[in-house]
Amino acid sequence: MSSTPPFASVDRRMFLRGAGLTALAVFGTGVLAACSSAVGEQSSGGAATGEPVRGGTLKAGIQSDVIPASFLTNTSGAVFIIGLTYDSLIRYPDDKVEPQPLLAKSWQLAADGLSLSLDLRDDVKFHSGRPFTSKDVEFSIRTYADPKWTAQLKGTAAAVTEFDTSDPHRIVLKFAHPLGNIFDLLDTVPILDSESIDQLAAGTAFIGTGPFKLTDRKPNSSITFERNENYWQPDRPYLDRVELAIIPDSQALLTALKSGQIQVATELNYRDAETIGKTDGFAAEPLEGAELQIYVGTNVENPFLADPRVRRAIAYALDRDRIIAEVFRGSGYTTNLPWPKSSPAYDEKRNTTFTRDIAKSKELLAQVGGTPPVLPLTYGAGNAFYEATAQIVQSNLAEIGITVELQPIEQATFVKQLIAAQFPGLWVTFHSWAQYVPSTLTVSAYPFNARKNASRYQSPAYITAADAAWQVADGTSAEAVQRYGAVSDQLLEGLFLIEIGVVLRQLTTAEKVHGVGWTKRSEILYTDAYLS
Repeated sequence: MSSTPPFASVDRRMFLRGAGLTALAVFGTGVLAACSSAVGEQSSGGAATGEPVRGGTLKAGIQSDVIPASFLTNTSGAVFIIGLTYDSLIRYPDDKVEPQPLLAKSWQLAADGLSLSLDLRDDVKFHSGRPFTSKDVEFSIRTYADPKWTAQLKGTAAAVTEFDTSDPHRIVLKFAHPLGNIFDLLDTVPILDSESIDQLAAGTAFIGTGPFKLTDRKPNSSITFERNENYWQPDRPYLDRVELAIIPDSQALLTALKSGQIQVATELNYRDAETIGKTDGFAAEPLEGAELQIYVGTNVENPFLADPRVRRAIAYALDRDRIIAEVFRGSGYTTNLPWPKSSPAYDEKRNTTFTRDIAKSKELLAQVGGTPPVLPLTYGAGNAFYEATAQIVQSNLAEIGITVELQPIEQATFVKQLIAAQFPGLWVTFHSWAQYVPSTLTVSAYPFNARKNASRYQSPAYITAADAAWQVADGTSAEAVQRYGAVSDQLLEGLFLIEIGVVLRQLTTAEKVHGVGWTKRSEILYTDAYLS
């Protein structure tokens, strides 16, 4: 059972990262993200005293608007709305998967792993004024499990089979089998308002229990939030208002930040983020604990890519070091498997199975025989780091005799094709979820889900390994770690996704911005933010 104060990690980050800002400038990244609570600690004025300042409007730039129908997929602008407007039951700190209280004050997991009791806060209200109760937890988890929302952890949500809501401030969840990643689910699911769910689906209202209320939305232009005067955490938030400007172009985002039109920017070109992070009046910070992995996906039903020898040839051909160094400015490290170094599934030996070896690539292709077809390589248009990665992959494959045709498509279309497994050949993008309990990735994430994934890859052995890793009571136990090894072996054998590396993301801000936080899903947290 947990009793840790819900925001202890915020104070810890402010202390530790204030001492490390000099080192942070070397991480040149910018992406779908939020910044840490020490951004701007090197500045003068309010930051020098460490005293939060109440009031004011913070203006941020993001590249994509929310797509209401995919609100629970953790894509596009939804991550920003959720971070501002919604709470979850628990929250992981940045550096580990140890749940901390949020709307749930404490909990008890049964010894057999088949049920979980949670005691809930009794002082929480939705923005509408309606009190939060255990029935809202049940509604939120059942909604998240509904296939129409295409949420990535819907399988885990569906494994919650019974809800005891007889006490409005306590809920007991019962499971179909032990869920080693149950706290991943409770960290991820936003507590939704049953009375306005139809409006959420239509994009006309987003009613949560969070620190800010959404008051205005101009599709593909701007989203405005105002302080929730009745927020359950005393004296929070400090800001009166947060305004998000939707600026699709990375260079336009940079210009808006440098000119003072906005004070926070995401998705800058990595080189630009590195440069502005070293510029007086600005700060840049890597998002530890919210790593992304850049990878090449393959449609294994493509006749050429169906042969695993071709996929291995591609894995040997990729110049991972160049991609991490040039595209991401050294803000990460190369991998063969999805797990970051902080993961209990990380294994250094397995992680170096494929290194760049053009001779091996050509030898494997010679075994396949025939003339390789032209392979389409799809990526999200307008994204500088996807484009640059795709161009290097194209060059790498040309060295072994595979011709690649680059196919940039609009980002919303890209997400739809990822979910529906509609890519004709190769694709390049990020994946997430590996920073959580490892079983979440292989039973949840669109690219990795053992039963249905974007590659159309099917393997009874992979399903068995993924299920075994999922169905343990403690997802960080020695037993679980052993099972993660079996999952990793299946990923290396099937090689339907070809990992390039882990990327440490970064947010850039004006130095007057302080106290911003983030979740492992890159949701921006402005609960403790203030302006000096």
